[in-house]
Amino acid sequence: MMATSGKDACGLNGDERSVSLNGSSDKSHSLVNGATTGASAHSKLQNGGGTAAERFTFSPEPTIEDIRRMQAEFTDERDWNQFHQPRNLLLAMVGEVGEVSELFQWRGEVAEGLPDWTESEREQLAQELSDVMIYLVELAEKCKVDLPQAVLRKMALNRLKYPANKVHGSAKKYTEYKD
Repeated sequence: MMATSGKDACGLNGDERSVSLNGSSDKSHSLVNGATTGASAHSKLQNGGGTAAERFTFSPEPTIEDIRRMQAEFTDERDWNQFHQPRNLLLAMVGEVGEVSELFQWRGEVAEGLPDWTESEREQLAQELSDVMIYLVELAEKCKVDLPQAVLRKMALNRLKYPANKVHGSAKKYTEYKD
């Protein structure tokens, strides 16, 4: 596990923004398909029961750049860059993904929103997912990949590979679709 949790470890002090553990935020804007939307324009989802539910959104802060900067400061303060080469970061991230997997192991299917999980189990998941993200962001930094821009390019490519009118409701790989 990474030792990067807590206000001091993140490089946040009292006069800087804070982030709720459950992802809530006072700000009511989210980024959906590259556009900022207000709270009244939240996307709706159809769940298995056919009722509309409000789509989960992340808080707007910290940004990926904030996370990159906080982790860089954390690493610099400990003189750990000598250990944080791309291969090492990748292997550490894979280990953290394994820790996320352990939390789901032997549970069978898990319902969206984790209604059967305790607060302690949810917090453990939040910590492990955070470790994965921190390593991912640091790996992208070391490889000089602008992750937000790479995501935009990848989403555009995915839209071409998986046109909604052709793949709607199907889980087939793009190579299995006929024109």
